[in-house]
Amino acid sequence: MSPHRAAAPADTTRGTAAPPSPGFDAAWAHPLLGRLLRDRSRRQRLDRRHPWLLDTAVVLIVVLIALPDLIWGHGSSPFGDTDARDRLPAGVLFAFTAALVVPLWWRRKAPAVTYFVIASVSLAQWSLGIWLPAGIAALIALYTLARTGSLRVLGWAVALTVVELLLAVFVLVPVEHPVVGGFFLLGTMTAAVAVGLTLRIRGMYMEALEDRARRLEVEQDQRVRLTAAAERSRVAREMHDIVGHNLSVMVSVADGAAILAAGRNERSAEALRILGDTGRQAMSELRRVLGVLREERGHEEGARMLSPQPGIRDLDPLLARVRAAGLAVTYRTVGDLDALSSGVQLTVYRVVQEALTNTLKHAGTGAAAEVTVAIDAGEVRIRVADTGVPPGASPRARHDDPGHGLVGIRQRAAMYGGTVIAGPRDTGHGWLVDVVLDVPSAPAPQAPGEHLP
Repeated sequence: MSPHRAAAPADTTRGTAAPPSPGFDAAWAHPLLGRLLRDRSRRQRLDRRHPWLLDTAVVLIVVLIALPDLIWGHGSSPFGDTDARDRLPAGVLFAFTAALVVPLWWRRKAPAVTYFVIASVSLAQWSLGIWLPAGIAALIALYTLARTGSLRVLGWAVALTVVELLLAVFVLVPVEHPVVGGFFLLGTMTAAVAVGLTLRIRGMYMEALEDRARRLEVEQDQRVRLTAAAERSRVAREMHDIVGHNLSVMVSVADGAAILAAGRNERSAEALRILGDTGRQAMSELRRVLGVLREERGHEEGARMLSPQPGIRDLDPLLARVRAAGLAVTYRTVGDLDALSSGVQLTVYRVVQEALTNTLKHAGTGAAAEVTVAIDAGEVRIRVADTGVPPGASPRARHDDPGHGLVGIRQRAAMYGGTVIAGPRDTGHGWLVDVVLDVPSAPAPQAPGEHLP
């Protein structure tokens, strides 16, 4: 295994590669949003595993608040006035406390029913002239209704609460300063509703954020897939032109050989005619496949696609155009590159073209690039290295780039079982695109006048 293959999993991206996912990673990296998402995720996991845990904890907290007053209380209201609990049996007080606390177990499953049950019990205790600390259950139920219940039901619940509180303060329970008491109770009710609505809105915002992150990840994946599909279609059209040209030559040679063999009354004439017919059938199938791949295009595009595909010799004009754009390029070759097949030459040309385009786009014209194309031991290595953004210049990276360049390079390299390494250079400055292609040795050309057996 060559070192290029071993380093293939370390492939990174720049510019024309797919940008980092703007979904969960970007949100979790944010200091505030990341903390909210992590806390929300932990709570949701705990609640899914133990849904009864939170409800039980709330009930126990309310019981712990109410129990000392039931055992050691002296019958005073929250406003310092003496209520009527001394005239009632202790069992009645415990029964009211249980009726206020127990419904909290179902507050998240049925928030509206839970609230109206607790509101009815609260009205009953106030009609007897008593205040119980367990009445805080009404605020918890009202908060839960604002947090998870129907907003229309919440409006009716708020109206009912206002009426009950005013009725309790001014009519049912003796209060020395009913205005102050009413203001205090209405303030706590408003706070419970406000907290519930605030957390409801925050929860909706977090759900929208998570949904947006998922959709962005799906969209990014779809864009990469579409880019790869478009590049494969382009490669298929280019290979059609190359294979079609070679087939045309083969058919012409077979037809000519068949005519010559028929004139000499040789038995190979029929085989050569079959070879020509088979080649024409293959060309017809190629045209049909190309008709499926090719989209509707204008006359100029169609004429361009019918033109000869570029090869190794076309690299010099390509580099001349890049130098004219302002990028300093040095070019070096090793080995007999003209012996490569036309398909491999086209792949080499496209890899160099995409890599230099990437350099121009992101490093700018002030950079320099080195292009090396070498063939050795059945492998073709294309290496394009640039010096990166010049000092004092700002990079031209585009975060919305769908990644056409490196996707196309990988697709073309995969046709020949090759590997692609793209990432920052070891020097810390510039970018490197290193592609290695497996190229089988081409058969040696026949000597003039040599005939097939």
